[in-house]
Amino acid sequence: MSLNIRIVLVQTWHPGNIGAAARAMKNMGLEQLVLVNPIDFPADEAYNRAGQATDLLDNARVVTSLDEAIADCGLVVATSARERSIRLPALSAEECGREAVS
Repeated sequence: MSLNIRIVLVQTWHPGNIGAAARAMKNMGLEQLVLVNPIDFPADEAYNRAGQATDLLDNARVVTSLDEAIADCGLVVATSARERSIRLPALSAEECGREAVS
């Protein structure tokens, strides 16, 4: 069963992070990986970190803009480890889960 969930990574600097994301996706049964302007991809380190998820890297879609990556999405949920200047609605994990289910 394929879930209708897409993981989008934007301007990923370290190729190992792409591989680690693919490995985590595989563990959760996710298959759609989209990379927006990755700095270094494809890269050996991404494949080394992917483990058994190299098929996700082989099938990853590389695009040039976030708009292109999410153009056909009905709900977009974003996270970041950095403080951002863009003001968007912030939801708790519980609120986000309820929104995604509805």
